[in-house]
Amino acid sequence: MQGNQQESVTAQRKAEHVRICLEEQVNGVGITTGLEQYRFVHQALPEIDFNDINICTEWFGKSMAAPFLISSMTGGSHGTGAINRRLAAAAEARGWAMGVGSVRAAVEDETVAETFRLRDVAPTIPLLANIGAVQLNMGMSVDHCRRAVDIVEADALVLHLNAMQEVFQPEGDVNFSRLLPKIEALCSQLGVPVGVKEVGWGIAADTACLLAEAGVSFIDVAGAGGTSWSQVEKLRSKVGVRRRAADVFADWGIPTADSVIQVRDALPGMALIASGGLNHGVDAAKALALGANFAGYGRSLLASAVETDEAVYEMLEQVELELKIAMFGIGAASLLELRGTTRLAKG
Repeated sequence: MQGNQQESVTAQRKAEHVRICLEEQVNGVGITTGLEQYRFVHQALPEIDFNDINICTEWFGKSMAAPFLISSMTGGSHGTGAINRRLAAAAEARGWAMGVGSVRAAVEDETVAETFRLRDVAPTIPLLANIGAVQLNMGMSVDHCRRAVDIVEADALVLHLNAMQEVFQPEGDVNFSRLLPKIEALCSQLGVPVGVKEVGWGIAADTACLLAEAGVSFIDVAGAGGTSWSQVEKLRSKVGVRRRAADVFADWGIPTADSVIQVRDALPGMALIASGGLNHGVDAAKALALGANFAGYGRSLLASAVETDEAVYEMLEQVELELKIAMFGIGAASLLELRGTTRLAKG
């Protein structure tokens, strides 16, 4: 692990990421999630009572009121601590799971650890700690990862795979060589489940199978079609060549829908999260019908999270309502029926 100068750079970068995601156009260009290619076949006679629709589930032995995850986004700077707490409080109130942003900053610098301590406002929901997988090549040990889990009091650890972000990041770590054996060792030694997520470019079936063989417990495809982190890092870069190169990769990645289908077909029993460009509850309904167990929301929640507690709470409530209405519209009274529906058509 590195010293104080790197610690301040890490915290500053986290704050910059939040600002850019709130203020700039950072979606991929020329690529979509693929979810818009699917439509539910309306059921005019649903034969169910809307009030009986049940979207409850569980994860890590904990009950959840909805199959939703607030994706890993924030923390690591004092300015983002309030956002994390607001998101966590809303997630607790609505029964969602929540992932925090990379806990690396807190492992490096105890003064920002409080930005990740959320159990006082989120005592019952699944919480996920988060570390960049590449940090396993940069001195991050199993003990450091265990420290990250302890800071969050997390139920699991997420390793994010962000190779394309790191290569465009001015201070990026790009040594992704021989990470798989380190991931396998971490899975066997950490003591809590380890999952893997992309950050906006998707996970292909062959990669998912390698990760499953290494022992990961869940996969978040975080597909293309939403935030493009090459675009985010382009806006941070002062190097003209790097900024221009980022534009060439604005359409890079596996669309979220395609990634969900690929991973589910390859790994029928894997706990699977669909994230990457989801904006509302109908997106979630489609992702769940395509094979996901959970749907993750990131930047689409960020604007409400910097406003008020009520704004983010209502956003979560609206997503749940939209999911239930979509289920009502196809006559699915449970998540099991939604995942088994034949009323999702492409085209």
